[in-house]
Parts: sequence; C-alpha cells; structure tokens
Amino acid sequence: MSNLTPVTDETFRQAGKVLAVHLSYSSRAAQRGRTPQFPSYFMKASSSLAATDGTVERPAGTELLAFEGEIALIIGTAARRVSVQDAWSYVGSVTASNDLGVHDMKYADKGSNIRSKSGDGYTPLGPNQLDAAALDPAKLRVQTWVNGTIAQDADTSELLFSFAQIIADLSQQMTLQPGDIILTGTPAGSTVFFPGDVVEVEVTDLLTGASTGKLKTTAVEGTTTFGDFGNQPKVNEKDKEDAYGDRQSAGLAPQLTGKDVLTDTVREQLANVATATISATLRKLGLNNVNIEVPGATKGMQRVIGTARTLRYIPNREDLFKAHGGGYNTQKQSIDSLKDGEILVMEARGETGSATLGDILALRSQQLGAAAIISDGGVRDLDAVSNLDIPVFYNGAHPAVLGRKHVAWDKDLTVACGGVSVQPGDVIVADSDGIVVIPPALVEQVAAEATVTESNDEFIFEMVKRGHGIQGLFPMNAEWKLKYNAWKDAGSPELDSWEL
Repeated sequence: MSNLTPVTDETFRQAGKVLAVHLSYSSRAAQRGRTPQFPSYFMKASSSLAATDGTVERPAGTELLAFEGEIALIIGTAARRVSVQDAWSYVGSVTASNDLGVHDMKYADKGSNIRSKSGDGYTPLGPNQLDAAALDPAKLRVQTWVNGTIAQDADTSELLFSFAQIIADLSQQMTLQPGDIILTGTPAGSTVFFPGDVVEVEVTDLLTGASTGKLKTTAVEGTTTFGDFGNQPKVNEKDKEDAYGDRQSAGLAPQLTGKDVLTDTVREQLANVATATISATLRKLGLNNVNIEVPGATKGMQRVIGTARTLRYIPNREDLFKAHGGGYNTQKQSIDSLKDGEILVMEARGETGSATLGDILALRSQQLGAAAIISDGGVRDLDAVSNLDIPVFYNGAHPAVLGRKHVAWDKDLTVACGGVSVQPGDVIVADSDGIVVIPPALVEQVAAEATVTESNDEFIFEMVKRGHGIQGLFPMNAEWKLKYNAWKDAGSPELDSWEL
C-alpha cells in the first residue's frame, strides 16, 4: 500500500475484533498512581467504529463522557504466537483513534467496559492510515485537541510496553486477523467533554512528518433515557476522578493522607497521649475496630507515629511462588520503596509458621527512614532485628523463609492486619501498649480530643494518688470539674505542688 490511504467503510467491515490496552503510557500511569508490570486489555464492539467528522451521543442522564486520543494499529497479516522481535511486521497500518467512553455506566459490567466503551460511535478512526512498514513505532506522536486547544501530546518513547510487546502478548491466546484493530492506550490529558465540544486526534510520524490528519468528533446531547429494565447511570467520586483524570479537575476535594495532616502540633499531641486514650477517642467517634493485635514489639514502649504503607501475602502455592516469589519480588519492591516516616503494615493472615521479614530487609527499611514495620505474621532473625533501631511489631518468631507459608502478592492497597483494615495513608500510633489506626480525615480531631482526655486523666490520677476516693472524681462530677477547670485556668501547673 502507499504510505497514506483513507480509512473507509471497508476498514470497519474488516475489523473482526477491537482490542484496547488499559494503561500503556507512563504519564497516564502516574495519574492513576499505579504502574502495571504487564499490559492488560479489554474489548470494544466493532459496531462502535465510526468515521471522522461524525458525532457521538452523550446518553441522556449521563455526565461523564470522556475522550482518549490513541494510536490504533490495524493488523495486516494473521498473527498467532508471534515473537516480540517479529511482531511489528504483522501490522498493516497505523491511524488515529478516539477511545470514547461514558463512565456513568462503568460500574454496570464490573470492569468489562461493555456498555461504557462500546456505544455507537465510541471508536472513531481516521481519517487516513499510515503504512506501518514505513514507520518506526518508537517515533510516533499522538495529539488531542478540544475546541482547538491542545489536551494531549505524547510520543511513543513514553510507552511502558512497546507496540511489538502488545501484539506478541495478544497473539499468545488468539489469532489476530487482518483488519483487527488494537487501540494502544492513551497518555495523560484524557478528560470529560460536553455536548457541542469538538475533539480532534492526530498521529504523526516524527521522522518524516507524515500525518493521519485530524480525526474530528463532535459531542451531542442524547434525548432518550435508559429503560428501567436495565442498569441506570451512576457516578461516584472514583468515577469522576478517573473520567477527568484527577480529583482537582473533577472538582473534588483532595484526598487526605496521613502526611497531609501530621503537622508538628498534631504529632506532638499524639506523642503525649496513651494509645488507650486514642482508641477510646475513636470509639466515641464510632470507630471500634481500630486496634491491630500483635503481641511482639522489639522496642517496648517506644512510641511510633507514621503513615501506613501496605503489603499483602497470600497463602503459599508452589506454582505461584515460582512465578512471583523469587528475585526482586513484591516484598522487596515494597520495602525498597519506603520513605521517611512511613510504617509498613503487612497482612499475613495471622500465620506465624513462616517469617514475613528478616534482618536484612528490616535494615533496608531503617536506612530508608521508615518509622516502623508491623506484621501479623512471623519474624526471623529476631535477635538481629531487635538490635536494629527500627521498631518492629510482630506476631511471633520463626526461622523459616517466606515460601513455606507465604507469597508476597501485592502492595499499596487496603489490607487486613491483626484483625483491622488498614489503608495506605492511614495514620498509625504504636507502642507495646497497642497499635491504633486513625483515618486521615479524623487525625486532627482525635489528637485534640485525646489531649483533653489525657489532661483529665492526669488530673484524676494525681487526685487519687493524694488519697481522694473515685466516687464523683472518676468520672468527674460538677464539683470536681470546677477544680479541674481552675487548675487548667492556672496554666496546668505541676499537680504534685498544686493546692486544691
């Protein structure tokens, strides 16, 4: 074929499959806060294919119609179990595409994207195709404009996975037939657009300047609502964040983490109240299940305050350990990524028949500035671990390594440790008296209220020490509250010298 041919109705008729990559550009992965190890995919109906200069309907009752400018590969030769080295030769042509979707329906099909991504007109292509044989796939550029303003601009040097890897990977399980289309993912900048907006996408060969031309799509407002015999549009904060690209663009308040709220004042307050007081304060606020229960603490009553990072182990299965347990596995990656003031919380299902940590990884955590490690599993090299500066909270000692009972599976997600749910960014306060988990949104309130409670308890303790009975004092009645307030008004002097 010549280097430039138009996308026609025949292009659409030949498309037996439309396959799409979830995450493939580093800028998009950074927005999502996760970088996949390998590519993953979903399918779009071939009936969603559309030509340039068309319209796409935002269904009545929806709000989150989003564009994703992408490079589309059109298979030229049947490919089955091809190598990465040979994969590009099976591509016939390259064109611009717009992977449109309505996020209001994303929930309905549990991640398959059938309805959110396969509506009529949701995959426009064109207007022209570039001959793949004349291209260097590492030297292509994709740009997207909304109403003439640039929204996306990236080139394929940013790809996490080469086009050749994607083709080879897909061909392992299915034959890619001539005419099949692969949408190769979108860079950062994808967001919501509205009825009347015009989105244009263009792919350019950086070596020659050859271009597909601008693929133009105009949004229109639908008038027909969804029938009551099927799922209705529904939107939550996560849908909005995904559709707009980030929380700020979606008009959402920033999601607090412990690092946002652990100011010097709050940290000092938490350092000076008992974990029991913090736990009681959370109970008053309706949170009862916030105490991680593990019996061991290498540093005794040393107080630890930090923000949670998480790591989850699954029960060992030999084939899974062979695939995921060796080398630079998830456990080592998690520990190597720790930052100053973070606490690594490990979910090990309470299984103490194998270690989840040893002295070398504990030392690495200490070097990186981690505040502590908490595991509801076992620890090996306990004597050496105890001699390190980093506090480690654990459920028992065991000499066996991971593979006896555990496979390190995933990190930085919600875990269960010692019977408690822990999310990345939660604030942890720990000593051998207890380990308390505080949601970031409540940290300032808990610290302030616990400080007041601690002051009350200090006063009561001193009064009992002086020989006063606890009736009316614990808790304080009106008479004792007057005395307590007088002490506070006096600037909380040393109680052992303060006169009632």
